[in-house]
Amino acid sequence: MKYKLLIVIILICGWRCAEACTNFICSRGASADGSTMITYAADSHTRYGQLRYHKGGDHQPGETVRLFNYGSLKFQIEIPQVAHTYNVVGFINECQLAMGETTWGGIAPLDKGNDEGIDYGNLIYLALQRAANCREAIKVMAELVETYGYADGGESFSLADPKEVWIFEITSKGKEKGAVWVARRVPEGYVCGHANQARITQFPLETKKKRTSISSKNLKYIFLPEVECVYSADVISFARKNALFNGNDSDFSYADTYNPLTFSGLRACEARVYAMFNRINADMKQYEPFAMGDANAPRLPLWIVPDHKLTVHDIMELMRDHFEGTPMDMNGDVGAGPFHCPYRWRPMDFEVDGQKYVHERAISTQQTGFSFVAQCRGWLPNKLGGIIWFGVDDTYSTVYCPMFCGITQIPVCFEEGNGSMAEYSETSAFWLFNRVSNFCYLRYDSMIVDVRHVQSQLESDFINIVSGVSKQYENYDDTRLVAALNRTSNSCADRMMRSWTQLDHMLLMKYIDGNIKKVENGRIKTTPTGVVTGLKQPPYPEWFYRQIVNDHGEVLKVR
Repeated sequence: MKYKLLIVIILICGWRCAEACTNFICSRGASADGSTMITYAADSHTRYGQLRYHKGGDHQPGETVRLFNYGSLKFQIEIPQVAHTYNVVGFINECQLAMGETTWGGIAPLDKGNDEGIDYGNLIYLALQRAANCREAIKVMAELVETYGYADGGESFSLADPKEVWIFEITSKGKEKGAVWVARRVPEGYVCGHANQARITQFPLETKKKRTSISSKNLKYIFLPEVECVYSADVISFARKNALFNGNDSDFSYADTYNPLTFSGLRACEARVYAMFNRINADMKQYEPFAMGDANAPRLPLWIVPDHKLTVHDIMELMRDHFEGTPMDMNGDVGAGPFHCPYRWRPMDFEVDGQKYVHERAISTQQTGFSFVAQCRGWLPNKLGGIIWFGVDDTYSTVYCPMFCGITQIPVCFEEGNGSMAEYSETSAFWLFNRVSNFCYLRYDSMIVDVRHVQSQLESDFINIVSGVSKQYENYDDTRLVAALNRTSNSCADRMMRSWTQLDHMLLMKYIDGNIKKVENGRIKTTPTGVVTGLKQPPYPEWFYRQIVNDHGEVLKVR
């Protein structure tokens, strides 16, 4: 059938160049304090870093919601409003339900979505507005795509509430209305991840004897605590009908059917999950060949047990990675230049003398619009317990600033409409952080030390602030609590902007024109009369000089 031919086309296509993101999922039993956590890096060369806010409330019968495509911003569909919606701060709502995503597209024509329906971005926002926990969100999304269609391709969603974390994967049915999907609860004590490649392979099927898994025909059972897998009723039959699968039901693999592995799926996507797993579990080395593109090597598991319980700071650091400690380390090869810059400008694939090559696609990448660590703390009141630690630009040089899920005032630096990709704003965190990171790329190995120092100070202080106010605000009434949370989140954002502006100015003074000036007590060192002293002009490394000589030595030779 036609789908078979289209699968072959997908498998031989080149390196993935579309928007790419990274998610990490941490269950309550794998965290140091008993919170659940998910991460999300929105990586796009056109995505602007800002924090969206939706004010919830009660709605009248007959009200509708007009949905505009998350990517193109064009009008998509109008659907009925529900009786009540929750406040949403970015990707977490006031009930401590948090969501993230990564796009994998999948096989044509399923990667295009239905002609009408709801795209993945609005599916997330509607679920956050209408659901109070992961199971409600899965039910909401399942019913939305069944009723209105799914106008997008393959996606993996991360879901977290104070008790549970789930991974949910979905793709369209092409011209047929609806979607085929599967959702699995990450077991207690485990962590999971996804990065633009479908990761759920085989999954438990529903049986009458033991209802730990249910199809969408039986969504009424989704709130039973023993249910740990939910899937669309036609997830296998649709594949059979379109010649995508012909084996036994028990052998059906969602990922292999709807998003078959390719070299780019391994090296650009699964490799990022491997990088996260490798940093928290000493037994991951066996999966390195798989991450480096060998589809026949042992496959990376869907979830693992970390060697130690993870703190929120640990999770932040997992989002900062250039494959350090692996053969794919981006800091040391000639592509990093003389100052070890672990970034490569696009395109990611290139050809030399007829041989094709790729640049690595790491978790930390220059084109991140925004990223976050969402933390759900079930022992606290919802508005205080849920936090979206929000940062803009490159994850390696961002600062994760605590935005409580109960706030009603977004800090100006993150506010929607404060600048855009085509409009610079002096008060925008996105533009300030991009100024610093892009300057760092010029002399990375020296300048990133200064950046990481200020970053560490701020994040450490913010974690301590959150710990302190969590105890202080715990018994506040709702009105007093929201006011206090607004003050705290806005104060942290203001402090971050002041500190980063000072860093921006200091980096310019310290590293201008290829020099490195000495800094003492936060100021450029000068003589008593004000003349700059202690100036250094470090030479290039020897290997770089050799390259210059090999390329242009006869012209530059001293005679």
